[in-house]
Amino acid sequence: MQKIYDKTNFHKHTFCIYREVTLTEINGLKLSYTSKSGSSYYFTEKGLYRVSNHWGRAANCRWRLLPIENGTTSKTKAGYADWTDFYPNNEHENLFYVEVNWETNEVSFQHKNNPEYNGKAHLRNATETAKVIRHLNEVLTTDNWAKYINFEDIIALRKEAVTMLTDTNSSFLEIKRKLTAAYGTA
Repeated sequence: MQKIYDKTNFHKHTFCIYREVTLTEINGLKLSYTSKSGSSYYFTEKGLYRVSNHWGRAANCRWRLLPIENGTTSKTKAGYADWTDFYPNNEHENLFYVEVNWETNEVSFQHKNNPEYNGKAHLRNATETAKVIRHLNEVLTTDNWAKYINFEDIIALRKEAVTMLTDTNSSFLEIKRKLTAAYGTA
């Protein structure tokens, strides 16, 4: 059974992806809470608005903000999340998977309770997820990792390496060895 989050427990070891909103959306809402770090919270029946100048790690939580198009350049941003957008978070369980946006070459991590999780991507703990994200960024932004692999199409090789990194628990070194064995050395 999935844990139910509300205004009493959303801030205790949770993962959440907030959607950025304009500050005008909170006009008229009553301020519910201000944290020691200065973040403001506005509770509603369906969820909450958070206004903050820091996103990512917040105490024992992992909260990301999905930016809106043509969003503000201000450091302080407002985000909204439904109570159902909160999932349990800890450092040791395999709760996270990694996904790649091929249009932007951006890498992000998601929670296994995300309704869009297809069960294909390998689940990892927080430390392993961070390590895989570093390797994925290397694969997507440099060619150096492939210098000893005999390949004709770097884009196809990247896609193969990314798939292996996201869908298996093979180490980056093992993946480079497999690709070298498959394509030969340069």
